[in-house]
Amino acid sequence: MQFDTKTVNKLLGIDESYKAPERMLQLMLNDRKRSEVFKRFLKVSTDLKFDWFHEYFEDEQAERKSKKQDFTPDSIATLLNRLVDDDKSNSHYFEVAAGTGGILIKRWWDDCLHDRVGNPFHDNKQLQFLSIFTYDPRRYWYQVEEMSDRAVPFLLFNMAIRGMNGVAIQCDSLSRKAKDVYFIRNDTDNFMAFSEVIKMPHTAELKELYNISEWVDKFE
Repeated sequence: MQFDTKTVNKLLGIDESYKAPERMLQLMLNDRKRSEVFKRFLKVSTDLKFDWFHEYFEDEQAERKSKKQDFTPDSIATLLNRLVDDDKSNSHYFEVAAGTGGILIKRWWDDCLHDRVGNPFHDNKQLQFLSIFTYDPRRYWYQVEEMSDRAVPFLLFNMAIRGMNGVAIQCDSLSRKAKDVYFIRNDTDNFMAFSEVIKMPHTAELKELYNISEWVDKFE
């Protein structure tokens, strides 16, 4: 396991794992430091097709007792993405209870390999490789929701290091109570570029747009 507890904590500059979520969120909201930490992680691995934090988060951060929190195995994430709708023109993705983003990453990777929007030959196995030239992150939108204070910072990391465009809403998907909304923006055609992470103000417009019932400081 490349990203074990010792490695992740060292990359984040912390001495105890309980400090990881707060530290990660600080880094994600700092434009300069965000890019720096991405580059440090990429020196360890450039394989972006899976969630690096799966085991780390389960071992160190998961709230199994209080919130019955667990995470989807990599093999199940792959299977789920094969089962979901295969609309060739569908460039929008939505997921509730996204955790740190394991299933989301599988969908993003599939979009990169089989660019159904930009590559007219995506169904042709011999010409699917053209997707590496046609894939444009601005054509895809990933909308995810997650309630956990511990998971959200890692979810933001996973979206931004992969150059996604979308929104991460920290909310209770049933009651629609929300703490924060983060826009993830890569305003370039470069799929290797990092995304910005923008914490949005608690406006009435945003509340209406994402069907938020009320803004809260914490979930009961």
